[in-house]
Amino acid sequence: KDSNEPTVVNWVKPKILDTSVIIDGRIADICKTGFIEGTLVIPNFVLEELRHIADSSDTLKRNRGRRGLDILNKIQKELNIDVDIYEGDFEDINEVDSKLVKLAQVLDGKIITNDFNLNKVAEFQNVQVLNINELSNAVKPVVLPGEEMVVQVIKDGKETGQGVAYLDDGTMIVVDGGKKHIGETIGVMVTSVLQTAAGRMIFARPKTT
Repeated sequence: KDSNEPTVVNWVKPKILDTSVIIDGRIADICKTGFIEGTLVIPNFVLEELRHIADSSDTLKRNRGRRGLDILNKIQKELNIDVDIYEGDFEDINEVDSKLVKLAQVLDGKIITNDFNLNKVAEFQNVQVLNINELSNAVKPVVLPGEEMVVQVIKDGKETGQGVAYLDDGTMIVVDGGKKHIGETIGVMVTSVLQTAAGRMIFARPKTT
């Protein structure tokens, strides 16, 4: 090899965490798998928002905020990943989402979020986004029409006679004619699969014996 050849350095873009993805908590498990490369950047203005939520008089909000702070603590202390607290602020910008987009532009980074609106705003401004919900949908097992599965019908559906069941990953299964099987564990055959931005829905009918 020619020693005069330039060394190629692969630039790994920093990953900037938003408030929603920290509170969600799955980011810690994803980091643990090693799929996230580069430095995790936690902006101070996101930390401030988390602390504000954790001090809320609303019990649910307070619990969510404290959970977010616990998740950050876990990422910093237990996981083998570089974490950088960004101390700067953009005082001329009020919205946290807009600050995140600006920071991503300044650092040439990617935003990790599960906030649909932030996702759209960032993409509009040519900032790359890693959406945890999209990742979650992408790694769910593929289900094809004609496949059979065993499910527990737990409630009735929107349309007459329908029953509703769920897979372990939370995917809803609408069972045509399943209302009469509520409370039962039955075999069903998949008839179709609907994939939307919000997730996946499976349609099925009881197996005929």
